[in-house]
Amino acid sequence: MIETKRLKIYAASQNEMEQFIGSQTADALKRAYTEMLNGCIRNPEQWEWYAIWMIELRDGTHIGELCFRGLDADGVAEIGYGISEQYRNRGYASEAVKAALEWAFGHLEVTAVEAETDSGNAASKRVLEKCGFQLNGTIGEEGPRYTVSRS
Repeated sequence: MIETKRLKIYAASQNEMEQFIGSQTADALKRAYTEMLNGCIRNPEQWEWYAIWMIELRDGTHIGELCFRGLDADGVAEIGYGISEQYRNRGYASEAVKAALEWAFGHLEVTAVEAETDSGNAASKRVLEKCGFQLNGTIGEEGPRYTVSRS
């Protein structure tokens, strides 16, 4: 578990992920979260690198999720994140991503973390910039890719 001033962030168990997937109403989210669960099952020794990480306020209120989408052979992880609409614009995403980066770079094999965001998503772009990410010149499926490297 990662704890910050306002948040608790933890990799969900298989049961928690299955329940979370079952509660999703959007097919695209169900597919994405199921892919994460399958990654955990295929790579149990790297559970945290594939799991859905739950983001909660210190009182246990669920406000969002993040994930790493695996760790490649070069030590690069990709992070994704989302905060529920009613909790946006309060700095929670930046706080969660900064804490997740600290956790990731605590693993010596991690050389960089990448993310991508839709070019029209100004809020997500601000989160990435606040957390030290820089455009890397690549366009991914969701938009421009950003990278932050081990300092």
